Amino acid sequence: MTVTNDHQHMFSNYITDLFQVLLTGNGSTKVQVLKLLLNLSENPAMTEGLLGAQVDSSFLSLYDGHVPKEILLRVLTLFQNINNCLKKEGHLALQPSFTKGSLFFLLYGEECAQKMRALVNHHDVDVKEKVTIIPKF
Repeated sequence: MTVTNDHQHMFSNYITDLFQVLLTGNGSTKVQVLKLLLNLSENPAMTEGLLGAQVDSSFLSLYDGHVPKEILLRVLTLFQNINNCLKKEGHLALQPSFTKGSLFFLLYGEECAQKMRALVNHHDVDVKEKVTIIPKF
């Protein structure tokens, strides 16, 4: 259902729940939920719903250097996809009205920016490369 854009809108009411499962699940669950979120994040029509989702601040711990590479690369790709969709839609320069506690505030806040700067020095070349693709804020 998430591979094509045709039915992704059906997940709109469950995005916050998906992030909750991501944060509470084991490594294999995290990977599966991230696969689903990555598919949603490639669809510009889902960007606002993703960014508006209420997400616990512990989400940012997924951007720590000690997180398994498979998960870290996926959360970096999630951020990259959202940025790409915002650019396509011309919203990158706008200050949308997302509520505090939303994914928007987490991804575009100072704590996330610090984590991105730290990941530039990550020991894995794939992680370093992915971080340098994401624009600096």
